[in-house]
Amino acid sequence: MSDLKTRITEDVKTAMRAGDKPRLSVLRMLQAELKQREVVDAVELTEAVIHAAVEKMVKQRRDSESQFRNANRTDLADKEAAEIAVLLDYLPQQLSEAEVAALIDQAIAETGAAGGKDIGKVMGWIKPKAQGRTDMGKLSGLIKAKLG
Repeated sequence: MSDLKTRITEDVKTAMRAGDKPRLSVLRMLQAELKQREVVDAVELTEAVIHAAVEKMVKQRRDSESQFRNANRTDLADKEAAEIAVLLDYLPQQLSEAEVAALIDQAIAETGAAGGKDIGKVMGWIKPKAQGRTDMGKLSGLIKAKLG
């Protein structure tokens, strides 16, 4: 069993003992997502698979949070933000804005990207280095802005 899966299981137990219902709810949703991938998709739960599942859940919650904020439902948006905070504990250390900018500059230099038509080249170069460490949608927007 992966260390990360073991950690999630132990965190569920800890949340149960502490009576931390919001955290417990998020962790149970994460366990359900992992079980789905393990049983239905017949995938072995490696660190990469778990990170992909967590990234998917974070992305869903960011989308929901954005929609709730646009609809002036701050109560629901705050709930989504709290769930994101719990899920981020299971991803690698997030890149800072300066690190993301440096990575984009390096990718542009290495790929020789010159304009908007080269966005795919730059994303292809950056993705393995940034996956799970930054919001890929936001990263794509920064690359588009940089390349014009």
